Amino acid sequence: MRVVLLGTGDAIGTPRIGCSCTQCTHAYDHGLQRLRTSLLVEYGGHHILVDTGPDLRQQLLASGSPHIDAVLWTHGHYDHFMGFGEFYRVQKVPVAYAPPPVMDYCGGIFRFLGGERHPVPAYSRFSLFGLSCTFLPVTHPPAYTCGVLLEADGVRIGYTSDTNSQLPGETARMLKGVDLLFVDALLPSHLHVPKHMNYQEACDLAGTLDAGDYRCVHQSHHLPWGLPHLGCDNETFSF
Repeated sequence: MRVVLLGTGDAIGTPRIGCSCTQCTHAYDHGLQRLRTSLLVEYGGHHILVDTGPDLRQQLLASGSPHIDAVLWTHGHYDHFMGFGEFYRVQKVPVAYAPPPVMDYCGGIFRFLGGERHPVPAYSRFSLFGLSCTFLPVTHPPAYTCGVLLEADGVRIGYTSDTNSQLPGETARMLKGVDLLFVDALLPSHLHVPKHMNYQEACDLAGTLDAGDYRCVHQSHHLPWGLPHLGCDNETFSF
């Protein structure tokens, strides 16, 4: 299994348009970006996307234009699914999987594309090309949102998607001891919002879950560059 961080940014991305803060200036000066958060999973010769953000075209071109076989949607926020339209007249529209409330919304937006749609209830394990996938509810008020657990060949990878630190008990139990965790970390440790984690909260959650390794994703332009465990666009993990 191979996982590529296609992007590690929040809904706005870094550098933020029109912003001259320290982080955005550093990004401009060094050619850095945090594109909207999405994962590319390669397993058994197939390619699966976890979320399809609005930077998808740029991300797929940078990854060698892989044919995408399936898509998993975590929730119906713009920065997590609107890039699905990039498949129009590019390839056969990939089959999409999502929890029922997410599928109702995201699938409705893209009904003009056709293609297969598979609503899958949370905590119901399903297989994609031999890769085991499970949607795990998280806490991202007011939106219904799920993370994802991926399992194959004894390796377990968790993705919290957008959430605060108050994970439902069953979700925390299923993420316990994952080999690699991608965890929402929107803000520096001194800032707080009710529906996301800051950097310290994300690191603490990874410790509580006994993750073997972890990367912070969904980073805003407020987060400094170079903190330990911050994910980087195009960072790749092979198992």
